[in-house]
Amino acid sequence: MKLVALVPLLPLIGVLINGLFGAKIKDRAHLIAVPAAGLSCVVAFVVFFQTLGGETLDWDVYPWLAVGDMKVPVGFLVDPLSTVMMLVVTFVGFLIHVYSIGYMHGDRGYARFFTYLNLFMFSMLMLVLANNYLLMFLGWEGVGLCSYLLIGFWYEKKSAGDAGKKAFVVNRIGDAGFILGLFFIWTTFGSLKYTEVFAAVDPALGAGIYTTITLLLFVGATGKSAQLPLYVWLPDAMEGPTPVSALIHAATMVTAGVYMVARSNALFNLAPFSLEVVAWVGALTAVFAATIALVQNDIKKVVAYSTISQLGYMFLGAGAGAYPSAVFHLATHAFFKALLFLGAGSVIHSLHGEQDIRKMGGLWKAMPITTWTFLLASLANAGIFPLAGFWSKDEILFNAFVRGLTIPWILGLIGAFMTAFYMFRLFFQVFTGHFRGDHHTAHHLHESPPNMAYPLLVLGVFSVVAGLVFGFPPDHGLYHRFVAPIFEAAHQSEAVAGHAVGEVAEHAAEGGAEHAVAAAAGHAAGASEIGMAALSLAIALAGIGLAYLFYVKRPDIPAALADKLRGLYNLLLNKYWVDELYEAIFIDFGKVFCRFLWGVDARVVDGAVNGSSWLTMRLSAISSWHDIKIVDGLVNAIADLIQGGSGTLRRLQTGAIQNYILAMALGVVGMAVFYLFL
Repeated sequence: MKLVALVPLLPLIGVLINGLFGAKIKDRAHLIAVPAAGLSCVVAFVVFFQTLGGETLDWDVYPWLAVGDMKVPVGFLVDPLSTVMMLVVTFVGFLIHVYSIGYMHGDRGYARFFTYLNLFMFSMLMLVLANNYLLMFLGWEGVGLCSYLLIGFWYEKKSAGDAGKKAFVVNRIGDAGFILGLFFIWTTFGSLKYTEVFAAVDPALGAGIYTTITLLLFVGATGKSAQLPLYVWLPDAMEGPTPVSALIHAATMVTAGVYMVARSNALFNLAPFSLEVVAWVGALTAVFAATIALVQNDIKKVVAYSTISQLGYMFLGAGAGAYPSAVFHLATHAFFKALLFLGAGSVIHSLHGEQDIRKMGGLWKAMPITTWTFLLASLANAGIFPLAGFWSKDEILFNAFVRGLTIPWILGLIGAFMTAFYMFRLFFQVFTGHFRGDHHTAHHLHESPPNMAYPLLVLGVFSVVAGLVFGFPPDHGLYHRFVAPIFEAAHQSEAVAGHAVGEVAEHAAEGGAEHAVAAAAGHAAGASEIGMAALSLAIALAGIGLAYLFYVKRPDIPAALADKLRGLYNLLLNKYWVDELYEAIFIDFGKVFCRFLWGVDARVVDGAVNGSSWLTMRLSAISSWHDIKIVDGLVNAIADLIQGGSGTLRRLQTGAIQNYILAMALGVVGMAVFYLFL
């Protein structure tokens, strides 16, 4: 099982080779990067099959940090949760590497691109395989760096550079919360290693400390996983190459926050308020992002807001305590959302960079593989039976209902309707009807080359079968049995909520909160999971039907509604002006504040410095005058007096003896006069 070290090591080798020799390798960089990703995936499957027998590994490879009592190793934790994440990262990552060969062909940054892709895989694998929070944070920052590098990959474009900086800054806000959470974990438990922290968890410490820790961790999760209010970086991240959107901003990196919450379930289970916050933020984000996706016209932006919305469902599941369901949706979502992004990339590649869906249409004739795989991904994203998204999303909604999260559950149903609508609005406008672009583009429409088409087909298969094969029957499928040991407490809690209604109701008599749980459990018992799934499916089908009516049968209706509801339409089209609001509150205010500080610096600080300099100069001038005129003047005057006196006396020294005799005679006469008359 120690082969797990090769899983992140192989992509790192690819980084070193392409990073050092990329200038010479150039357009053959994929010959290093793709095998590195592929071999990493193969080793990941080998490790996965070893864990199927219940084998786990907590391996401290070597001591890393030792500061006082703080000892942090570089180590790997191989258990069902990390294995699921490892498979998602390596398998989807490998397919995207293959796809990138065709998509990035001819780009002058070809070798640099594959270097960054391998670096991302290394960082993400370190994040999910780490056996302690600090090493997880190292991977966390690594994927953030890769996100910045890949969003701004085409740095010649100002918009790409700005998007990269925006992602970097917004994620730093979330990371600040994560760091504070790690400080609290260390001070509370004396360790950052998962097994030691979770073993030290004690309800006697009180809910307050667990609430503080988990809310701080969740702040980090909202940044990395693009939840309210830190979601604004992800739509702009579409400035990067489309394979980047598929790998980092749909399938893997943005799910890191969900993974972190699931990994920390032992802490969250003792912080009911935090769980409720997680559920509400997830539900609100799911609906909020879905409303924006309803009217977007950029093919990648629609899928980007869909990603934010689906991440909201994952957090709704985690907040409901249904961690297995949240991670299951994470895994299935990776397949169909990566497929949606790669399908969008295939369309953009065929249309020579065009991304406006209003200039598309009728592409099914020229691009059959892209069309059918995009349809499968759209159905899966909409939650249509029996595709992958149906099983995972409905589990989340059912668990939210069972836990008494009634309003978040209703928001989830509303989001399901809108998801189906905007996905098929996108599908119908891109692939059906007639082509609305220019004639030159129409004559050059073509299906993507094999190295781009094959990943679409593979992901299409998994978008269809992954949920049914691994998730049926709900809560008891292969996946759930595999991850059950990790989430045993949560799993038992789900069983109690769903099947032991009487016991819950008995405890409910003790107070209002328990009464709410009992009522929710009673409702859950009355409405079977099959009935709930049927309701969700009916809502999704209604969304598809409405999209068909609006964009196939009566395409005049959307324009008429937009005119009639111009205010609402502009609100959604402009994304609630949140970016502008943030710019006014933070950026513009920041500029004003900076100008104020500049004024303080220029007028007060610099004024004080310049004033003291002026005063010093004046005092120096006075001191100089005093030194020159008074001190030096007095000294010079005495010297001049002595010099003048000595000159006068010198004239008396004539050297003639008669003069000396005369002087002596006069002296004697003078003395005689003095004594005789005075």
